[in-house]
Amino acid sequence: MFEQLRHTGFDVETRNHAGAILSVDFPDISGELESALLDLSIPAEELIGSGGGEALSTQRLRKRLYEDHWPKHTFDFRLIVDGRETVSHSHEIDHVRRTTLGKVALEIEWNNKDPFFDRDLENFQRLHAQSAISVGILITRGASLQDDMHGLILRCIEKHGFHDEAEMVEAFGMKDRTRRQRDKVQRLMNQGLPFAHAFSKQFVSDKFGAATTHWQKLKDRIDRGVGNPCPLLLIGLSASIIQE
Repeated sequence: MFEQLRHTGFDVETRNHAGAILSVDFPDISGELESALLDLSIPAEELIGSGGGEALSTQRLRKRLYEDHWPKHTFDFRLIVDGRETVSHSHEIDHVRRTTLGKVALEIEWNNKDPFFDRDLENFQRLHAQSAISVGILITRGASLQDDMHGLILRCIEKHGFHDEAEMVEAFGMKDRTRRQRDKVQRLMNQGLPFAHAFSKQFVSDKFGAATTHWQKLKDRIDRGVGNPCPLLLIGLSASIIQE
C-alpha cells in the first residue's frame, strides 16, 4: 500500500495498525488519496509567490480532496449527565472521508507553526477514543522537500535572473517585504553572498524554518507517543512534487 508514493520519494509511515485498517476496511479511500498525491505538482515559483504560506497547488490538493468526497467537518461532542451538559467540545477537521465502515480524518500541515501537530494529533486521539474516526492522516512537507528547500528557492531565482527583491515582488505577486527581511538579505550580501543566495537563505529560514511543520517535527511527536493509540497514517510530501 502506497508503494507508488514511496517510489516517488514520499515519506510514508503507519502507526497503531493503521496500515491493516486502511488496506482491509478502506482500500478505495487509500487509492483515492494516493492518486491525489501522485497528481500533485507545485511550480517552484509558487513557493516564493505564496510568501511561504500554503502554495496555490496545495490549495488545489484540498480542492481535489473535496471533489473526491473528503469535505471539511466539525465533530461535536457533548456529555450529558442527568439532563445537564457537563462537557462540550468541537473538533473541526479539514477533510473527512465517510464510508459504511467508518470515517477517516485528514489534516494537511503545509507550512504552519509546529505546535499545530500537537493539536491535530490530540484531536485524532480524542475522536478515536469516542469511536468517531477509524484512522487519522497527517500530510506535511517531507524530509527531502525540507532538506532541498533552500536549493529549490535558489535555483528558481537564478533561473529567472533576479538581482533585487523589488523585481521578485512584482514578478511573483509577493507580499511587500518587511524592513527586517530586507535588512537581513542586505547583511548577507555585505558578507559576500550573491543576491540569489542571500535571499533564498533568508526566505527559507524565515518561512520554512525548523520551527514550522515538516516531517522531522512530526516524527518527533509520533516517537514521543503523541496521538496514541489512534491509528495514524503519516505522509511527507516529496521534493519531486516541485516543478523547476
